Amino acid sequence: MTETTQRTNTAGRQDGATSQGGKGAPGTRGSTAIADTVVAKIAGMAAREIPEVYNLGGGVTRAFGAVRQRVPGGGSGVTQGVKVEVGERQAAVDLDVVVEYGAAIVDTAADIRTNVVNAVERMTGLEVVEVNISVGDVHLPDEEEYESDQQEGRRVA
Repeated sequence: MTETTQRTNTAGRQDGATSQGGKGAPGTRGSTAIADTVVAKIAGMAAREIPEVYNLGGGVTRAFGAVRQRVPGGGSGVTQGVKVEVGERQAAVDLDVVVEYGAAIVDTAADIRTNVVNAVERMTGLEVVEVNISVGDVHLPDEEEYESDQQEGRRVA
């Protein structure tokens, strides 16, 4: 699904009058289509900017994302754990989040919502009607050591 938005830009004209024989200001001619993937990437990057967010996506999603990152040309997985619905003027965002242990989840969710809404609205002009957050896991400090030990054990010398 794509989004079409139009924004009135009078380019500093106070009266809002059109220019060039009634054709309208150049900024009002035509439409802009914004793809769902664009909104998903913006939302994913904005959520990852919050320090208490360890990762996005559920367990299976993260596993597939790790495999995809190892495959050449597999992509970076910026949209991993992000689902969006884009309408004509509005967007809704669903996020699956893994937070760091010790973080206040309610405060972290509020920070994520604020950052995602601000980024999407600023960059696309769409109104974000909701940001639903599902906290599926908590990252423990010792999990990183365990994961790196497993990866080292699989390497062939």
